[in-house]
Amino acid sequence: MKKTVGGLSVLLEGNQKNRAIIFLHGFPYDHTMWSEQIAALRDTYYCVAYDIRGLGDSSVGDGQFTMESFVDDLEMLIRELRIEKPPILCGFSMGGYIVLRAVERMESNFSAVILCDTTSNADDNEAKLKRSDVIRRINAQGLSSFSKNFIGRCYSDVYKKEHKEAVDKRIAKSIKFNSIGVKGCLFAMLTRNDTSAYLPSIELPTLLLCGELDALTPPLRMKAMADQIKDAQFVLIKHAAHMSVVENPTDCNEAMKAFLAKL
Repeated sequence: MKKTVGGLSVLLEGNQKNRAIIFLHGFPYDHTMWSEQIAALRDTYYCVAYDIRGLGDSSVGDGQFTMESFVDDLEMLIRELRIEKPPILCGFSMGGYIVLRAVERMESNFSAVILCDTTSNADDNEAKLKRSDVIRRINAQGLSSFSKNFIGRCYSDVYKKEHKEAVDKRIAKSIKFNSIGVKGCLFAMLTRNDTSAYLPSIELPTLLLCGELDALTPPLRMKAMADQIKDAQFVLIKHAAHMSVVENPTDCNEAMKAFLAKL
């Protein structure tokens, strides 16, 4: 079932009486990237997946987003959906930034964390300049060139060759997003806080997944994150780059199910 909550386009799957898992997608994607995970978990969990503000079918508004406003949206969604038991958070890439800041801000509101191909580090000066240049290029050229180049870097060469149609569809969908929303997300990312210092304080059960070929958030960086979180589990996903949950959903889903079974 799809509904709109506070300007957010939300997909709800499964029995509302079950423990909720909230899926937060990456940039520049939408909730549909989680389709394989939702299909695997909806019989046991209440799956909530939404388009982050500015992307997909969610409201763009003035496009003035921050990581704090994204966490505000998450808090609002939990309240409006009347999710009473602390939900499990599952975040990919930019969605992982939101999850990490939400945990830092209000850890007791959640029951477990799954982090996929993401990092706790804030942008350094070089990364800030790169994102600023992307905003400039979107202003000058639109989304087409950016979406093709960036999304192409998210997948392994093998996956792009064997699943060309799926990747092309993902690029085409991203190109149709509102450029104001896309630029707002870029600004939120380049101004986000560094949550690394909080990692040793996390008490929640935590699973980290990373594609073995991920060049955007490399396995060594994610393993270093896992080492800082008490009793965290780290799973390397074979035959996948940054889009591990899409490129190898079988191994990702197995890792998630094994982790969730122990909660």
